[in-house]
Amino acid sequence: MNSQYINPLLTATVNVLTTMAMVEVKVGKPSLKEGTNCLGDITSVIDLKGEKHHGSLAISFSQAAILNIASNMLGESFDTIDEAIADVVGEITNMITGNAKQIYSEGGLDFALATPKTLIGKDTPVAHTVTGATILMPFSTDAGEFYVEVCFN
Repeated sequence: MNSQYINPLLTATVNVLTTMAMVEVKVGKPSLKEGTNCLGDITSVIDLKGEKHHGSLAISFSQAAILNIASNMLGESFDTIDEAIADVVGEITNMITGNAKQIYSEGGLDFALATPKTLIGKDTPVAHTVTGATILMPFSTDAGEFYVEVCFN
């Protein structure tokens, strides 16, 4: 596992969710992901394309975690995953990858970001656009867990 790829995402994830959703985020130990299915109830996948590197990132939230995060961000209460929640997940994905892109750029890795795709439902396959090992980074909040996974070639 290359810290050059992991650390910017860890930093960006904590920064975005702490500032935008006002939640305390605890970082778990990164590992290699086994299998291809989503680990949460709603997942957003985004392509990271660069001249020298190509990657794919997925962010997967448990229902409890994303409903709490969305409520904090939008100032209203949510009790189910719906289109509004899907929009929030896409926006969080954009914010995290945008923040990470800046950190990657400082380290000499430049990427263009695509539009995120949202998947609803656990056990839905995540179709990363690159092959290779997928690094899984678990996170938790008081409301529930979520996962960031990244794959680079």
